[in-house]
Amino acid sequence: MRLLFVHDRFGAMAGAEVNLQLTAAELQNRGHKAGLLHGPPTGKGEAAWRELFGERFPLMEGNHFRTTRAALETFQPDAVYIHKMSDASVLEALAQSGVPVARMVHDHDLYCMRSYKYSPLTRTICTRAAGLHCVFPCGATLARNRQGGFPIKWVSYFARKKEIALNRRFARMVVATDYMRHELLRNGFDARRIEIHSPVPRGDENAGAASFSDRNLIIYSGQVIRGKGVDVLLESLAQVHTPFECLIFGDGNHRPYCEELSRKFGLADRVHFKGYVAPSELEAFYEDASLGVVSSVWPEPFGAVGLEAMRHGLPVVAFDAGGINEWLFDGENGFLVPWMDRGQFAARIDQLLTDKSLAQQLGQRGRQLLRDKFNFEQYISGLEEMFSRVINQSATGQPATMTEEKTNA
Repeated sequence: MRLLFVHDRFGAMAGAEVNLQLTAAELQNRGHKAGLLHGPPTGKGEAAWRELFGERFPLMEGNHFRTTRAALETFQPDAVYIHKMSDASVLEALAQSGVPVARMVHDHDLYCMRSYKYSPLTRTICTRAAGLHCVFPCGATLARNRQGGFPIKWVSYFARKKEIALNRRFARMVVATDYMRHELLRNGFDARRIEIHSPVPRGDENAGAASFSDRNLIIYSGQVIRGKGVDVLLESLAQVHTPFECLIFGDGNHRPYCEELSRKFGLADRVHFKGYVAPSELEAFYEDASLGVVSSVWPEPFGAVGLEAMRHGLPVVAFDAGGINEWLFDGENGFLVPWMDRGQFAARIDQLLTDKSLAQQLGQRGRQLLRDKFNFEQYISGLEEMFSRVINQSATGQPATMTEEKTNA
């Protein structure tokens, strides 16, 4: 197959970019050809992307509709795989092309004007479809500008509704969890065009197991932004009675606040902010740990970082937010804590640090769950089979929907 990947960035950045790079690399290892239509560079890891994608089509200044059409004519893809793209002219060109298009929904950007499905003031999780309430009372037309310059930017309600309408025309919407599937259904997407393919991280299933040493090491890995709840994690850790050490891997605009909060709670000698660390360098820390934590208070579409802890045989403690409860089962491979319940979060950490036998049992169950249900090879095979189906349907003029058997699976 010839697959044209589409993304709004070029280079490493966050989970979406990691998934795109790993997926394209594995599909090419299986004999398929991958090209890339992309937005501006990130300044990180670009050399690896240039090596991976031999044919690249940058969206420079000018007419993106024509650029997209030219990329399609030059690359001649059998199918298109969008990862993140909101440019209406690009989406329109793809929708009109006649080439089957699949869209990977990594997060809430498509149907939430704030992009994180919860209130930045009350932190209440939103359970409504995109609509006029996003304008008032939510006020989501004004959002934080993370690109530099003026701190506030305007988000167009009508542009977002148009983006949703364009995406409804695509042959497939690929989501990570049933939670995300319901969010798409809430926004008027056809259930027959939605498939769940959980983007599990690639890793050695026989990776070194955690030591559960007396160091009582707790690992947090992820962005340090408000929705990830690092401040709530710190409030929970302040209530933990058992001696521990916690390493925070990741960066973000909430880090200075969280570092100050850590000092305020007297945790500075036990909680250490390590910044961004390459995944390969995290291995040794996981192997010396006793548990992993996912403190997100926004509704995580998936929360793949928890699976990385499970890969090393670690139990996970997380808040029940979004799709996390589709891989973390309370009392089986860790503990699922009621949303924002800091006392319960602390109690579960205490329980695992004081009962290492229980922690190891839960960790082993999580590792087995990862091998049975969430493994990278199955994930890629599922995508490969999906693309074969949509390409065949397009070639034979069949409706761009799943078969009844697949729909009911």
